Amino acid sequence: MRKVDLNMNEENKYKVIKKLVETNGNKKRASIKLDCSIRHVNRLIAGYNSYGKEFFVHGNRGRQPAHTLSFELKNQIVDLYTSKYWDCNFRFFTELLLKHENINVSEDTVRKLLTDNYLLSPKSHRVTRKRVKQELKQQKQNTTAKKEIAKIQANIVAIENIHPRQPRSLYFGEEVQLDASEHIWFGDVKTYLHVAIDDATSHIVGAYFDYQETLNGYYNISYQILSNYGIPYKFKTDGRTVFEYKRKKSPSEEEDTFTQFSYACHQLGIAIETSSVPEFKARVERVFDTFQSRLPVELRLADITSIEDANKFLVKYIKEFNEQFALCINDTKSVFEKQPDKEKINLILAVISTRTVDTGHSISINKKFYQFIAGNNLPIYFHKGTKCSIIKAFDGSMFASVDESIYVLEEIPERMEVSENFENIEKRKAEKIYLPRKMSHPWKRKSYEAFVSKQSHRMNKEAS
Repeated sequence: MRKVDLNMNEENKYKVIKKLVETNGNKKRASIKLDCSIRHVNRLIAGYNSYGKEFFVHGNRGRQPAHTLSFELKNQIVDLYTSKYWDCNFRFFTELLLKHENINVSEDTVRKLLTDNYLLSPKSHRVTRKRVKQELKQQKQNTTAKKEIAKIQANIVAIENIHPRQPRSLYFGEEVQLDASEHIWFGDVKTYLHVAIDDATSHIVGAYFDYQETLNGYYNISYQILSNYGIPYKFKTDGRTVFEYKRKKSPSEEEDTFTQFSYACHQLGIAIETSSVPEFKARVERVFDTFQSRLPVELRLADITSIEDANKFLVKYIKEFNEQFALCINDTKSVFEKQPDKEKINLILAVISTRTVDTGHSISINKKFYQFIAGNNLPIYFHKGTKCSIIKAFDGSMFASVDESIYVLEEIPERMEVSENFENIEKRKAEKIYLPRKMSHPWKRKSYEAFVSKQSHRMNKEAS
């Protein structure tokens, strides 16, 4: 007869029923001891008489539950995390398993499986990290496998970026928070992801990659906001150079980026608030924490290596991101004003500077010379010393404003591309040149200079 091992509860049932059978005792007393019915006591007696002590072993002992993961599947999940998805948090890893690997498991199962293998999520809490470190220290004392311990410790990575809670804005478009995050988003070079997020809904309304935190990056996300949603009420930003700092000994007004961006917002009626405190714009700070754990993985899996491809990828990714994480826009009243037309957006998101006409009736920009072209495609010559505003529109077009009239700027090449004597240039002359419609705002030189003077006075007052 083989040896039968019973647990405490099974052993108690066995002893009660054995004594009941051997002494022909009271079944009612036995049912009270076992907390069961007399009918069940009769079943236990019948089982004891037929199989003896072995009958009291639970039928599921040693049997794997139907939903238990196989040993091979467990190893596959661990291997996938360590080799392919090592920089994901556990929730995101669970989503990717279903999306890319067709493995449908719960987040709790993944967390327990990886934690048992001493693999921590980048979002792991301090308590979890402390507990795992204590377990690893205990393992160090009990084993000499240094390589294995080092491998386990290499996976203990925790990143926390805690920001205080604050109430959301009431309306969609009431407050849009802007910021840029430096990170190795793709490839092996750090780039800056510029993001605009609506405070009321956590809806990403603009995103753009650039090699630095630049005016161009913020102009691009502003273009996305104006084109897709309209004019918001307020921007919240940090105190970076792009917004409120005029670099000392700046050689040109183009580098006074606060004036450039704020002047564009001034024309649109958008308020700007700045602060160097991260909690001032906690919503965008928090979303970068999520992006840094998810977006690099998605870009790597999509084989994105160039900034152009990364910006194209953002269009689809942001849409999916909003569907998963943002609140429903339809449930929140929008205070975005009517979307401006494309021409107006192109002209407002411009870099404006001032120049003086030289003796050659032209102006110099970045060591290149430009001449003024009127609507009839003929050059216009101004006297030396004439002041003008130079406007580089969002699409790269170059214009000049002189006495509230608009002219196209055309680069003067070192050598003519077409010969007037030996080639037909009538077709070129017949081409109609594009000039923006007369606008009452940004390109009046006096109004822009007044704005610059006001900004300088305000910054000097704050500095003193």
